[in-house]
Amino acid sequence: MRTLKNNSDVESGTKYRTQEGIRAIKNGVKRNLFSGERLGGGKPTWLRARLPSGQAYTAVLNNVRKHRLSTVCEESMCPNLGECWNNGTATIMVLGSVCTRACRFCAVDTGNPRGWLDPDEPENTARSVELMGLKYIVLTSVDRDDLPDGGAGHYAECIRAVKKRTPATAVEALTPDFNGCERDVQTVVSAGPDVFAQNLETVSRLTQRVRDPRAGYEQTLSVLSAAKKLKPELITKTSLMLGLGETDEEILAAMEDLRQHDVNILTLGQYLRPTVNHLPVVRYVPPREFDGYRKLGLSLGFLEVVAGPLVRSSYRADRAFDKNNVGLSA
Repeated sequence: MRTLKNNSDVESGTKYRTQEGIRAIKNGVKRNLFSGERLGGGKPTWLRARLPSGQAYTAVLNNVRKHRLSTVCEESMCPNLGECWNNGTATIMVLGSVCTRACRFCAVDTGNPRGWLDPDEPENTARSVELMGLKYIVLTSVDRDDLPDGGAGHYAECIRAVKKRTPATAVEALTPDFNGCERDVQTVVSAGPDVFAQNLETVSRLTQRVRDPRAGYEQTLSVLSAAKKLKPELITKTSLMLGLGETDEEILAAMEDLRQHDVNILTLGQYLRPTVNHLPVVRYVPPREFDGYRKLGLSLGFLEVVAGPLVRSSYRADRAFDKNNVGLSA
């Protein structure tokens, strides 16, 4: 097992050791029964994204490297990385870059960090937000089941560090589920995020197939509900991936469940298979269907529904309150 300073040349699905000494699986999923299974016909034209480039993109990239930050933009292979970074926004992933879970849709490396944390991460995160001049930052993280509080305390320190250094910056906390522990949710909420997010990912029937066994449909709903009860004025947010085999009836049921838990913002995007070892795409959802799902969600009372093939949970999060599908219709 190799120890690498840069894991970019590690083959997907293989084991390696990070420079912190953590044993991990590249991209989170080993070779399995799904490996090589493909959806015929190739990707449709509406799923084409521009290659990242530009002066602003380069500035953000250099800043991330300088301060040893992990961004979900890179770790999840987000197709919108270039667009968001060129608009001076980024989603920073705290608590390291190795997740203790192995969801079958996610390209983040999986392993057991055994309690490892970067003590400089809160201040480095805050300094980077300041240097980039961000008005809105999304802080997300891997799941850290190896920590007694799931990493909630460290996560809260990152939020407080950002708020202290740049008080005018709005912070969205896209959190793990903390195994449904309300005490840990409270730790994060008390740090003062402006938006609290936890992703439902898929409909109830597909949850066991798509997510790690330690995650759960009802568990995510309970976390979102707990955050709202702890701070009723807090905006709550979640995301669903489409194209994994869900039906219209199941999407409606998920929306209704979210509204029953008073979730305010919903994002809907096309699932794109990150590697051949991950779940295959069942179908590509046309843009017109995303438009229909957005209208349905708004009719149910969501403050905003951001929907489109390339939408991800953090996509232009700073514009989610514009009530215009973050300008996608234009």
